[in-house]
Amino acid sequence: MITDNAVLIAQSRRGRFAESRYSGRAHILLERSLIAFRNSAWLAVLSGFFEPVLYLLSFGYGLGHLIGKIPLQNGHVVSYAMYIAPGLLATSAMNGAIYDSTWNVFFKLKHDRIYQGMLQTSLGPLDVALGEIGWSLLRGFSYAVGFMCVVVPAGLITSWWGILAVPAAVLIAFGFASVGMGITSCFSTFQQMDYINIAMLPMFLFSGSFYPLTVYPGYLQGILKSLPLWQAIAMVRDLTLGIVTWGILWHVLYFVVMASVGVTITTQRLTKLFLR
Repeated sequence: MITDNAVLIAQSRRGRFAESRYSGRAHILLERSLIAFRNSAWLAVLSGFFEPVLYLLSFGYGLGHLIGKIPLQNGHVVSYAMYIAPGLLATSAMNGAIYDSTWNVFFKLKHDRIYQGMLQTSLGPLDVALGEIGWSLLRGFSYAVGFMCVVVPAGLITSWWGILAVPAAVLIAFGFASVGMGITSCFSTFQQMDYINIAMLPMFLFSGSFYPLTVYPGYLQGILKSLPLWQAIAMVRDLTLGIVTWGILWHVLYFVVMASVGVTITTQRLTKLFLR
C-alpha cells in the first residue's frame, strides 16, 4: 500500500516543475515536527519566548532609567524600552529560526539520519527543505505574536504599523532558517557547528539591538548595515515606531533574496548528499 501510494504521487508529479526534487508534500515535515514538539521539544521553544522578555525587563526598564530618551531619525524621541523592543523581536525571530534550522537539522542529518529515510520515499529534497524551513517560520510567528502580547499592553508600540512587525518577523525567520539550513548541510562534524555561534554573538551585539550605529565610525556602520540582523532590526523598528518609508521595501527585498538563495543551496546540498 505504501509503495503504491508513492508510485501514485510520483506519477501525479510527472511533467511538472522540479518533479525530481519536489512532490508537493512538504506538509508531512510540518506534521512530524509538530509531533516531536508535543513529545519533547516544547520546553526549548518556550524558553525562546521568555528570553527577549527578560532582556526587555533588565535592559529596557532596568538600564533605561539611566540612559533616558533615544532620538529617532524623524526627530522624535522614545524611551529606551521602546527603542530596544523591536530589536529584541527581530532577534528572537532570528534565534528561533537558527535553532531549528541548524542544530536540529544537524542531528537529523548526521546522527538520526532521518533525511536519508525520507528521501527514499516520494519526498524530494525541496520538500524536506521547505518543510523544515516552514516549521522555523511557525516558530518565528509564535515568538512574534507572544512578544507583541507583552509589548503592546506595556505601551511600547503606539503605531498601527506595528501590526506588520508580525509578518516581518516571519520573513526574517524565513531568511535565517533557509540560510542556516543550507550552511548546516555543508558541515560534517559537531565542532563545525560552533562557527554558527561565533557568527551569531557578534551580530547580536553590534547590529543596533541596544544602541544606534551612529556610535561607530562611518566605514564600520556600512559593514554592520550589510548584516542580516541589522536589516531585520531596522525593518521591525521602523514599523513599530511608525517610521514608514519606501526604504522598508529594501529590507523586504534583502530577506526575499536571502531566503531564495538559502532554499536553493539547501535543495542542491540535499540532492548531492542523498540522491547521487
